[in-house]
Amino acid sequence: MIGAAARPAARPWLAGVVPLAIVAAWLVVTSALHRFQPHQLPSPAQVAATAWQLATSGELARHVLASLGRVAAGFALGGSLALVLGTLVGLSRTAEAILDPTLQLARNVPSLAWVPFLLLWMGIDEAPKITLIAIGAAFPVYLNLVAGIRQVDPALREVGQVFGMTRGEMIGRIVLPAAAPYLLTGARIAIGQSWLFLVAAELIASTRGLGFLLIDGENTARPDVMLVGILALATLGKLSDSALRGAARWLVPWADGTAAR
Repeated sequence: MIGAAARPAARPWLAGVVPLAIVAAWLVVTSALHRFQPHQLPSPAQVAATAWQLATSGELARHVLASLGRVAAGFALGGSLALVLGTLVGLSRTAEAILDPTLQLARNVPSLAWVPFLLLWMGIDEAPKITLIAIGAAFPVYLNLVAGIRQVDPALREVGQVFGMTRGEMIGRIVLPAAAPYLLTGARIAIGQSWLFLVAAELIASTRGLGFLLIDGENTARPDVMLVGILALATLGKLSDSALRGAARWLVPWADGTAAR
């Protein structure tokens, strides 16, 4: 089997093949064949004009910055909590017996089910929005970290014991570095979940943000505005995932590309 290092690098331009094909098909069915009316599916030119209008007016930047701030805060909060819980559960069967069943129950609660309670508990400001995003971000990190810790080679632990490492040193210098590829894979899933939960979060009495832009486009029957919001969310999600891939290559070079793909 050819290793990851021996595989030829993919041509960068290949990444644009599918998006260009989608845009071409979109152009054909809207502008050439007129299979859809503008109120059903606006043409690429209409969406581009709307995006330009929103960008030059500063409205798009206002929504993007609001959503970026919420995602960053929610991702940091959820990831930090998951790091603590995942380490506890991964290292201790007792902690697993106490915590994991409840966490698995909470993981299966739909995102929108949290909204009314977060409104009752935290009001309508930023706190419930960030909390909802944190809930979405926490579980992928938690599950992957627990799996990564459980996959650590026992021989590595024995080496730590031979060198007289304390439990804290063994966790910091052996267990977590060995589990890092799993942790970063969980982080990549979590950042995607954060953007998904953002839209639900911005249902909570928002006046700005890309989720609000989507809802406003729906309420005003503006599919062009909705598509601008969707494309902005997709672009930001891709950029944040690429940033985490870059971090994975830098932080865990020993992972042989596992976390960076």
